[in-house]
Amino acid sequence: MPNLQVPGQVASFMTAHLKLPIPSPAIMEKMGTRFRSAVRTFARTQQVPVVKFDKHDRKQDVMAPYIARQAKTGVSGVAAIGVAQEFQNVFAAYRREGSSWFSFYKADRRVTCFYFYLWDEDFGPSFIKVCTYFPYPVKVWLNGHEWAKRQATHAGIGYTELSNGFATCEDPEGLQEICDRLGPGTINVFFERWMSRLPLPLTDADRADGYWWELSMRQIEVSRTMVFDAPRHARGFFEALVVDNLDIGRPENVELIFRGHPRRGRPPLVEQTYKTKVVTRDTVGVTVNAFFKNSRIKQYLKDGRALRVETVINKPDDLLCRRRLEHLDELQAKGRAINARLLDNERVGQGCVLASPAFERVARSTVTDDGRRSPALRFGDPRVMALLGALCVALNSLGFTNRSLRAQVSQLLGVPPDRYTVNQMSYDLARLRRKGVIARRPKTNTYDLTPEGQRVAIFYTKVHDRLLGPLIAADAPPAPIEVRRALATIDHHVTQRIDHARLNAA
Repeated sequence: MPNLQVPGQVASFMTAHLKLPIPSPAIMEKMGTRFRSAVRTFARTQQVPVVKFDKHDRKQDVMAPYIARQAKTGVSGVAAIGVAQEFQNVFAAYRREGSSWFSFYKADRRVTCFYFYLWDEDFGPSFIKVCTYFPYPVKVWLNGHEWAKRQATHAGIGYTELSNGFATCEDPEGLQEICDRLGPGTINVFFERWMSRLPLPLTDADRADGYWWELSMRQIEVSRTMVFDAPRHARGFFEALVVDNLDIGRPENVELIFRGHPRRGRPPLVEQTYKTKVVTRDTVGVTVNAFFKNSRIKQYLKDGRALRVETVINKPDDLLCRRRLEHLDELQAKGRAINARLLDNERVGQGCVLASPAFERVARSTVTDDGRRSPALRFGDPRVMALLGALCVALNSLGFTNRSLRAQVSQLLGVPPDRYTVNQMSYDLARLRRKGVIARRPKTNTYDLTPEGQRVAIFYTKVHDRLLGPLIAADAPPAPIEVRRALATIDHHVTQRIDHARLNAA
């Protein structure tokens, strides 16, 4: 509600709009009481169950039976109303000393929220949450996959379900056209339809004066799902993918999380960094998360047979996109591009062999087309290997800067950050750019790996860490006995050739 966000707007709402002489918290209390009474009346007259959520309840699981019951009727309706105590950013007030005038300010308070769980003929299961305290923030949740299923059914397109997605489809092109139609207009129609049916704290008179909710994007998930014919192939591929992304470049911020500990109150603010987490949900469920600021990319197996890639955008500003719902198409396009880039990175990781000319161009000093010298990235040099290992860490990120990459290189070199200076990082970024390994985004200090750079970084790191390192250390346990015997035979014949050439020490 954009015109009820600052104290002056609250005072104007009470005096100019409601025509009351003094803005007072008693007015907000009266409105809240009226709203809570309207919800109780609505539940009683419509025979809608009211469920009080416990502290550790997973709301979707609690409400699933109610939604399923409403879905069986085939008619849109409120399946149940959930009641929860949650932290919300609402207005509080205090009286100025020696005056009858109140001042308003925003604060986090634990207040009552109503969850209207719905079953909609177009969108299926969804909910609208309304806070009972001024300025009555609203949250809307819905699932685009469920909407697409119903549109496909109306269009006569046959399909089989994969949880909330699709396993097979008779007309993939037609289904994609349906998915592309989901936009701001469709969501606004859903919102207005239900806001006209639910009890609300604001009236038609309030709306006529411009006091009404406007939708913005709080969390958007853009997914891509690849279904395997045989589940065993899906599991094998995903397990190899997890291993590949764990040790390439030995990333600093890889964490194995098996079970978190619940925290009381609102979660604390954390430093925004690039990091990767591998989360084990149960004995077989694994999710790989690559974080960037408030957003992330996650990969996991869907129902054990499909690889799903999801870009979860919790703050559109992270991707330089505005929050209003009208910008959904732009944000969706960026999410799809991120999903495609992640898959491209992983595809390169499965086939990164460099042809001899390409390897020589990178490993030797060359001259660019404009006559500038391009310093070598010599294979085996500790600084070069740390640099390309750090680029492997950045494969799944949404770009990197001098500062973020420098921290990774310092860690891989095993030196304090002040030993690998900003100037050294700038020099290394310059030679990476001249070799075509990275590209700088226009008018920013952010860099991206190029397709050729992905291949170079993974090739250098894999050969060094997975081939040469293990082979050099393979003459002793725990290396396989076959490898140790083969290396012993090679050593014997090399020693014979040294003796024959009379190169032994005198």
